[in-house]
Amino acid sequence: MEKKLFGYPQFDENGEEILTTYDNEYSEMMMDVRVYRMKEDEERTFFREGEETAILLLEGKVVYRWEDREEEAFRRDVFTDGPYALHVCTGTKAIVKALSEAEILVQCTKNDTVFEAKLYKPEDAPWGYSCVGKFGNVAKRRVNTIFDKQIAPSSNMVLGEVLNDRGNWSGYLPHRHPQPELYYFKFDRPEGFGASFIDDHVFKSVDNSFSAITPEALHPQSAAPGFQMYTCWMIRHLDGNPWLQTTRNEDERYLWLHEQEF
Repeated sequence: MEKKLFGYPQFDENGEEILTTYDNEYSEMMMDVRVYRMKEDEERTFFREGEETAILLLEGKVVYRWEDREEEAFRRDVFTDGPYALHVCTGTKAIVKALSEAEILVQCTKNDTVFEAKLYKPEDAPWGYSCVGKFGNVAKRRVNTIFDKQIAPSSNMVLGEVLNDRGNWSGYLPHRHPQPELYYFKFDRPEGFGASFIDDHVFKSVDNSFSAITPEALHPQSAAPGFQMYTCWMIRHLDGNPWLQTTRNEDERYLWLHEQEF
């Protein structure tokens, strides 16, 4: 099956949008990632044997239920409020009930390790600015890491978010790493757009589109002036080679920009 780098999925009549699976044309991502639009009072159950699952709230008010626990979460949208994400291991049932219209992203990968479930809240993943004042200040963006190997050592995944300021770049300087990564995009206006690069391939990123970044591919991106761009970034650790900040290698051709004054 031919592998693809970019995707423009659509929601079906049941409110499901499929990004990557283990056997579709994006199988190199090694993750099953889907987005769901939920109606008020709708309930969805997630239960996977041999896989871990993270359920990220993108918008709306929901109740998370798992094991003997229950907690409400509310997010106006990804541009205004921080994230809630329930992370459970294999064999743990997770239920999401929508208390309003809501949207959730569900990230799964294969993992037989048993670990304690956790509901990450905005205070667990605060936004922090990156690249302030560098490169003419056009790569300034906000970043959060919901969990990675340091935060969740038993996980095979990384989950985080980026907010591009209007017209700014992220993933800059152009960088690469051995682990596959998925970017899921949203814009603060329906006509918003940006550009996503994977090596020499470029595509127009729009609301609900995604990039499937293959191992060792360079992958900077940018938002068009006038539009704020949100990216959910998801990485799959490799066996014996997890993603760490130190595995992020910037393209040596552009390292001189670190010392350049604009």
